[in-house]
Amino acid sequence: MSNPEAACHTIVYEDSWESPSTQDLRNALQKGSDEVKIDTLRKIIVLTINGSAQPQLLMPIIQYCMPSRNKQLKKLLHFYWEVCPKYDENGKLKQEMILVVNAIRNDLQHPNEYIRGATLRFLQKISRDQELLEPLIPVCRSCLEHRHSYVRKNAVFAIYTIYREYEHLIPDAPELIQTFLAAESDATCKRNAFVFLANCAMPKAVEYVATVHDQIGSLDELLQIAIIDVIRLDCKADSTHRPRWIRCIFELLNASSHAVQYEAATTLTGLTQHAAAVKAAATTFINLVLKESDNNVKLIVLDRLDALRSKHGHVFDNLIMDVLQVLSSADIEVRRKATSIALSMTSSRNVEEVVSFFKKQLQKTQEQDHEKAPEYRQLLIQSIHVCAVKFSEVAASVVHALMEFLGDSNNPSALDVVAFVREVVEKFPELRPSITEHLIRTLPEMKSGKVYRGVLWILGEYVESANEIVNTFQVVRKVLGEIPILAAEQRLLDETGPEDEETREEDEKKETVTTKPKVLADGTYATETAYSSTASARLEAVKAASKPPLRTLLLSGDFFTGAVLAAALTKLVLRFSNFSPDKKKANALRAEAMLIMTSTIRVGQSKFSSAPIDEDSNERIFTCIQTLSELEIKPVVHDIFLNDTKAAYSKMVAAQEKKAAEKRELEAAKQVVVQVDDLLTFRQFTKKAVDDVLDYDEDVGRATGAGEVQEDFISNLSRISQLTGFSDPIYAEAYVKIHGFDIMLDVLLVNQTSNTLQNLCVDFATLGDLKIVERPTVYTVAPHGFQSIKATIKVSSTETGVIFGSILWEAPDLSEQAVILSDIHVDIMDYIKPAYCTEAQFRSMWTEFEWENRVNVSTTMSEPREYLKHIMKSTNMSCLTPEGAMAGDSDFLSANMYARSLFGEDALANLSIERLESGTITGHVRIRSKTQGIALSLGDKITMTQKDNKKPVKS
Repeated sequence: MSNPEAACHTIVYEDSWESPSTQDLRNALQKGSDEVKIDTLRKIIVLTINGSAQPQLLMPIIQYCMPSRNKQLKKLLHFYWEVCPKYDENGKLKQEMILVVNAIRNDLQHPNEYIRGATLRFLQKISRDQELLEPLIPVCRSCLEHRHSYVRKNAVFAIYTIYREYEHLIPDAPELIQTFLAAESDATCKRNAFVFLANCAMPKAVEYVATVHDQIGSLDELLQIAIIDVIRLDCKADSTHRPRWIRCIFELLNASSHAVQYEAATTLTGLTQHAAAVKAAATTFINLVLKESDNNVKLIVLDRLDALRSKHGHVFDNLIMDVLQVLSSADIEVRRKATSIALSMTSSRNVEEVVSFFKKQLQKTQEQDHEKAPEYRQLLIQSIHVCAVKFSEVAASVVHALMEFLGDSNNPSALDVVAFVREVVEKFPELRPSITEHLIRTLPEMKSGKVYRGVLWILGEYVESANEIVNTFQVVRKVLGEIPILAAEQRLLDETGPEDEETREEDEKKETVTTKPKVLADGTYATETAYSSTASARLEAVKAASKPPLRTLLLSGDFFTGAVLAAALTKLVLRFSNFSPDKKKANALRAEAMLIMTSTIRVGQSKFSSAPIDEDSNERIFTCIQTLSELEIKPVVHDIFLNDTKAAYSKMVAAQEKKAAEKRELEAAKQVVVQVDDLLTFRQFTKKAVDDVLDYDEDVGRATGAGEVQEDFISNLSRISQLTGFSDPIYAEAYVKIHGFDIMLDVLLVNQTSNTLQNLCVDFATLGDLKIVERPTVYTVAPHGFQSIKATIKVSSTETGVIFGSILWEAPDLSEQAVILSDIHVDIMDYIKPAYCTEAQFRSMWTEFEWENRVNVSTTMSEPREYLKHIMKSTNMSCLTPEGAMAGDSDFLSANMYARSLFGEDALANLSIERLESGTITGHVRIRSKTQGIALSLGDKITMTQKDNKKPVKS
């Protein structure tokens, strides 16, 4: 038997320290009981599988194990006959195997149906050994008439495997099985016989389906699936039975089995493109999602439904409400997938129904106290956002309903509402008055600082009438509480203490002393003393008292929100003073705004704030105060406050719309590029349907890499690694190829000595998440000869791995020789691909991921944007920061980058750099990921890239 045809066995781990000797095994077989023989035979099988065959034990096994009636021992014997060497050194069948064939024949005629069936299953495993099978053919044929179905169904498959390998042994097998199928009553036997005909005699299988197509709905589930496969294969060959097959498939759409329904719906879309058939298949998919309990199955069916929608979108117009019923599922991933399909089906004709359904579901999430309710609420808000921006006619009806969720305790949902309102208020000017009025009313209900910042920015940009500006100031005063904040808090602190001044001073002097032992860093003991006064306790009580929401945020140290409040108030005062003739009222508003700003700064510098005000917020609030104090001068800063910030946001929204439009055009105009000398395929001459996904043969070809474009010679040379030196006895080099989740090593060995190297093997080992698949094989290499060795290594995560090893062989004096191989470093870039995500998703993952690797920038480049492109190219990451945000000549650059590995791992990076006066770039790259490996590997890649980077030569 040649090497490619050899059976592939699994290496079984032996837990014993030393293997028993051949004599011990022989004695156990000869003198032991059935239990001892079972244990001994199991050991022999493991030794044989692991490469240590025991040919001396073949006759003892035949002599002492075959006569036993123990069923477990007979089963183990089948395993042994499968793996034991059956041929001698000349390739001829061993004489002892005649006895084995005789025992197998006896088992095939055994009165016990289990032994007969198990033996027939065993024949399928040795179907390549013609000399063993030939004497057993008559007995196999007779088993087709056995009274028990277990024997008959295994006999069918035994004949099938024999006929597939050696057709001349049973030349009349198709007619035999056809006769058997016509007379058989058992469902499993009929299915096995039909599978035989489908694979070995397709015309006879088609003939059988034609005879039973009237009662196809009442057949067994297994037979129905087999019939669907035959119909699919027959229609690929341009069958004349296509109309009849379509009717059969339509009938199977109503089968009781979900598996049959899925296969029938999938096949139907391949047989015909008629709208009625596509709609029936889509309806079946939707019903399967609703009825099936397994979430994985639901996701698979939804993927198939989405693929069908992408090809026949017009047929799905009336099915969108049926798709939305899938949202009744409890799994968030199923809901997310169904929502994505529904949004892609939404049009101006059905958008009102869709939005109405989303609003009802949104209302239910408030009533339900489910664990995933906040996440589902966020998904619904995002979906309504997409509908409202895409179809302006529904924006007015949903924006007010969504603004009720601005006070939601679930921060992401409220932030999504803010993003939605901000976009709507920019795109639809006619809705601005009603939206801003609603936002002003909702301010007291908000809880989050991020929500406050978004809403205050909207009010500062889009509140334009004098009355609305006055109302905004009143509500802001309400959510801030008494102004100035510091004086009010101090008064509250004074009111909580003793009224008598002397008593208060004594109270402040009272201290509570607490002592406790503490172990120092050097291991010695010390006493730790803590002093706490009654005054500090009263201060904590004042901080914990109930306060208005915006005041609470400021006192908790959120001065970024305070800076946004100052900017919003400045815009409102500037706008009021521009078009209002009431100078007295304008001056009052200006004074009130400046009072709020100074109060914010003072409280940030006091003991009442949980954290001191940061420098950036302090400087920004001072800028706002200075702008208002120089109101009459009308500097250029006024235009920045009133026009530039709104124009920047308008530009960003326009850029997003342009990017989305380009993406849609790209998807619509996607074409397959072919070479000028490629062969032409006229598919129009066949009646093959458009649904190429159903071509399972092509799918298998793609999965096994048969359809992949071969790499050119130069590309192969770049992946060759030298493993040993030219002066070593053995020269070795390896071609490293990354294939999906596998690393293929093609190692070339050259014997540079004049001796024959015996028992030579290459032993590989790995570091990281790499696993060796094959066991080392022993070779003999002639003097100055060549040997090619292939090894496969499994990769389980995106982490820098190292492959190392050695070459071992036996010298002429029988001493062991070895050469250590150079290390092969697995490049992480082969598993990382550029990806894209929204800004909100990036921020969410940045907060969630705990592993961070910070790499300082060290480069000879002088252009920040060139350095960004260099990092993107070397790390396979995409830049999420819009091009407009980085436009212009600036010495500062901050950009977010994102990539995803083949294993589904996310990699985030933030580049923050500055060009100094000397022309050099300084800064850092921060990398974050969920796992430590990818963060460290990307950091190492950036460090190596910086070292390899050479200063460009100036012309």
